[in-house]
Amino acid sequence: MHSEIAFDAIQVTPDVSGSPITNLSGQALYKRPFKLWSESKGTASFNTTFVFRITPRTDPGGEGLAFILTGHATRPENSEGKWLGISNASTNGSAQNQIVAVEFDTSKSYMEDLSNNHIGVNVNSVYSIKQENLSINLSSGTDIIVKVQYDGKNLSAFVGTQMKAPAIVLPINLPDHLPQKVFVGFSASTGNHTQLNCVRSWEFSGSSVDEHPDLLWVWIMVPVTVLVSGAAFYFSLKRKCGKQEEEEDDPRVEQQIQRSSTAPRKFRLKELKAATENFNSKNELGKGGFGTVYKGFLKNKEVAVKRFSRNSHQRKQDFIAEVTTISNLHHKNLVKLVGWCYEKNELLLAYEFMSNKSLDKLIFCKKSDVENPITLNWETRYGIICGVAQALDYLHNGCEKRVLHRDIKASNILLDSDFNARLGDFGLARIIQLSDQTHHSTKEIAGTPGYMAPESFHTGRAAVETDVYAFGVLVLEVVCGRKPGDQSVNNKYNNGIVDWVWEYYRRQRILDVVDLRLKGVFHKEQTEYALMLALSCCHPNPYQRPSMRIALRVLTGEVDPPVIPIEKPPFVWPATPPVSFSEDLEYPPTGGLLSPPSELIGR
Repeated sequence: MHSEIAFDAIQVTPDVSGSPITNLSGQALYKRPFKLWSESKGTASFNTTFVFRITPRTDPGGEGLAFILTGHATRPENSEGKWLGISNASTNGSAQNQIVAVEFDTSKSYMEDLSNNHIGVNVNSVYSIKQENLSINLSSGTDIIVKVQYDGKNLSAFVGTQMKAPAIVLPINLPDHLPQKVFVGFSASTGNHTQLNCVRSWEFSGSSVDEHPDLLWVWIMVPVTVLVSGAAFYFSLKRKCGKQEEEEDDPRVEQQIQRSSTAPRKFRLKELKAATENFNSKNELGKGGFGTVYKGFLKNKEVAVKRFSRNSHQRKQDFIAEVTTISNLHHKNLVKLVGWCYEKNELLLAYEFMSNKSLDKLIFCKKSDVENPITLNWETRYGIICGVAQALDYLHNGCEKRVLHRDIKASNILLDSDFNARLGDFGLARIIQLSDQTHHSTKEIAGTPGYMAPESFHTGRAAVETDVYAFGVLVLEVVCGRKPGDQSVNNKYNNGIVDWVWEYYRRQRILDVVDLRLKGVFHKEQTEYALMLALSCCHPNPYQRPSMRIALRVLTGEVDPPVIPIEKPPFVWPATPPVSFSEDLEYPPTGGLLSPPSELIGR
């Protein structure tokens, strides 16, 4: 039976064609496998967030839906009904199944099932090795958001909008049950009773342990019905690695760059090859989803050469956006672009070299890290925070055309010889053409998980408010010395750094989150104000976040930080604007998230 696209969804049931939808099963898998573990590099971690909607077509409805990791690219035969598309009567419980599932069960098909509304973790079987009842109604016909995390030791799942505590946590070593390479996606089934299982959006990011790792990052931004019959169905998604680009250079790339009156110098490929000793690995400064950065020498001047991966997603668009955006910007807290090169299908950017590299290599360093023994003192950290705030205030308010950075994070903050902060990596940045607009609409959400505002998953828009949210997360990182998703602190950190710090604020112990490596040597009032500012920047309601102009005034001591609630408010969308704003504090930024789309430069 074939699938159909209708009603803004991938419909693979005869709900459209008129055929019966009883006793069906199916799987929807990303077409490329993800390397979960290797003997030399251990086990990968991953995070996935998705929104699903289960709509009963009978009373009661069908069997349920599951997020799965599987070693097989095909669905088991005869896996309809109670088997959830995971196994069948002859294979259930067999290690050959090679499948781990987080099930959202809507039918009490077995005596072992807690109820017809529970979450469970299944290993090679439809019988859950751990399950929990849910207070939220899975079969309500409304959107339900889920976040599943794996840190190499524990599998956790959060259900609902608040996500204050995991609905289920299971210590599990996935390599014991799964092959090195797995497919990720969803399975579902119906029996005599039916329902529609629709995955409306999906984000998956993982730290691959492949020899040449690429960040696996998948977005589905249209509703996807995953009831499949006949054979397994594969989504043709976009990934940060794909087919190699054509070998001939695209003349449109240079044309778009040269349109800018401030385009920097164009280098020849042989110049940058010579500068980096033919991209010698010994000169490597770092890697990312975009490619690799190398240290080089151009006429005895140190530079950092950014080499875009041939497999990076939308590499040309990101390259053009970075050159044309940053060449028009001039601020002491922005990295200076020296020049660019597009030749023989190589995309290269040359930046001024920052001798202290990126912030993440210092702020998250371990005591055992002999290469980075530096512990940044409080004065240096506060200076970095203020420097980034000045850079963002310039981008949002000081330019002729407002710029949204869209990827503010510790690895994109570079430090010069005096540890002054320079904001870099403008590959995702977008210019807003009209000065009275504040957002950029896109079909493909950009950013880094952990730094992304919750409304990004619902609006598909980047905005000044989403930049402000990422800045708030960055401030928390700098003060606490921890990553956004660090889960190493007595399992109290599972919901991310924002929830973790807000909990200490609720208990009136907010200074307890300060990096222990500071050994208590920090300006207490200044630190408390910085943390409260960060939480206000991470407010779930974007209307309640301060502008970067106000954030800067807080950091310079001109105004007190915004008042924030003791309990972190739940995320609700659409967000509700406050009844009134303080004219002195200018909340929210002019224009807001809900203003009409603007004319854009770049992607």
